[in-house]
Amino acid sequence: MEKTANNIIEVRGVYKEFGKSKDVITKVLDGASMEVKRGEFVSLMGPSGTGKSTLLYLIGGLDRNYQGDITVCGKNIGKIKEKELSKLRLDKVGFIFQFYNLVQNLNVEDNILLPQLVAGRSRASLKKDLEDILRITGLTEKRKQMPSKLSGGQQQRVAIARAVMGNPELILADEATGNLDKKSGEEIMELFSRINKEKGISILQVTHSEKCAEYGDRIVYLENGKAVSLTGKIAS
Repeated sequence: MEKTANNIIEVRGVYKEFGKSKDVITKVLDGASMEVKRGEFVSLMGPSGTGKSTLLYLIGGLDRNYQGDITVCGKNIGKIKEKELSKLRLDKVGFIFQFYNLVQNLNVEDNILLPQLVAGRSRASLKKDLEDILRITGLTEKRKQMPSKLSGGQQQRVAIARAVMGNPELILADEATGNLDKKSGEEIMELFSRINKEKGISILQVTHSEKCAEYGDRIVYLENGKAVSLTGKIAS
């Protein structure tokens, strides 16, 4: 795999095992390599248990216990200090999960703003970006609603708005439509496409749905612990 500044993600020869005893070690990733170019929307697929979410969490720096090299936004996340990794995640990476992880006693607007306010940014400085992301996600009329009053699809829109609020370079999405009905899932995928195109944010999504995967520019499969392209060749 060629190292290039055009890649926002580079995974090279990554191995990941679970378990401590030799008798119970499970090898999840076995030399996986893949890349995501800047501005690209890539879908990561594979059978259950093949390590899709594990690889996503490694890329996001949520787990640094692996062998190999993972570079995100030009930083080798296995080698930088925890403080620099935290700053990378805050400034450049947005996470979206199957379950929305909203704060139930905060309204839509405050949920969206929360990570940026915790990071020390003022509400006034975020006003323009907030209005923009409320418009894009279709939440302008819901901004004062509490999460309990929203549908699952609307709650996921809030989670997406929260992730995009910091103007990240990259979004990592783990089964973002897995808890939604078909119509809501399609609306979320349309929203991802819009964010990718309008804001130029790169997206790597893990999904088990072929229909959702097709919203991406490219599909990468995980098979036997390795990343395999749509053509069946090892991604390089």
